[in-house]
Amino acid sequence: MPAYRYVVADVFTDTPLTGNQLAVFTDARGLPEHLLLPLTREMAFSETVFVLPPAQGGHVRLRIFTPAGELPFAGHPVLGSAFVLAAPLQLGVIRLETGAGVVPVELEREGARIAFGRMSQPLPAWRPYEREGELLAALGLERSTLPVELYELGPTHVYVGLESPDAVASLAPDLSALAAFPVGVNCFAGSGLRWKTRMFAPGHGVAEDPATGSAAGPLAVHLARHGRIAFGDEIEIAQGAEIGRPSTLYARAEGSPERIERVEVGGSAVVVARGEFRLP
Repeated sequence: MPAYRYVVADVFTDTPLTGNQLAVFTDARGLPEHLLLPLTREMAFSETVFVLPPAQGGHVRLRIFTPAGELPFAGHPVLGSAFVLAAPLQLGVIRLETGAGVVPVELEREGARIAFGRMSQPLPAWRPYEREGELLAALGLERSTLPVELYELGPTHVYVGLESPDAVASLAPDLSALAAFPVGVNCFAGSGLRWKTRMFAPGHGVAEDPATGSAAGPLAVHLARHGRIAFGDEIEIAQGAEIGRPSTLYARAEGSPERIERVEVGGSAVVVARGEFRLP
């Protein structure tokens, strides 16, 4: 029987068994299409990546799956795959092809070890969220401190501001009601360069995500557009503590309220396991 090898990495952390778990099938050329989603569900992480030969000038092509289906782009799968794939190749920059385009990831090393990665994300589009009232009710909230807006960069994220990090930590949303929203629901609070978030996506098969890279960039855009930070400021985002997977993400948006020029998201990752499936 053919062997399909995978690597497990914990992403947006430098401490094993924290952060956001990711499985990377490092050579998916022989994997039948009908096995991709079942393997993702078998791994039971928020996302699993299947690595294929490049088609658009990158180093490799990534297919990214949640337990509910395929995504064009997601942050922690891209960053985690960069750590897994660039380490043996000794690359300083790895270009990863996704359904949302080619994403370059710059890597910083301490000796031979990759210590930090920074990806240039697709630029998001945004608009007011038309289901604001329903969403606030599902979260058990009366209002948001900033306009409730939807950002799209492949995946879609909606942002709801709370009064304090403690209020974010104590949220107890109605997950059954949130499952009716086909978006990532991001609740945030903070000030200056330090922010706390929680992200709920039961509609995508993920009740709560430990670290959401695709949401970190738009959060920096959202805060800069509404004057909570300056464009060019790098924010530090804490996420995942409430589900026992503390994570740290860094994000920066450059440009102006009228024109976003660049969005960067960074963090660390650690490889924690390797294995293989043998399937008929």
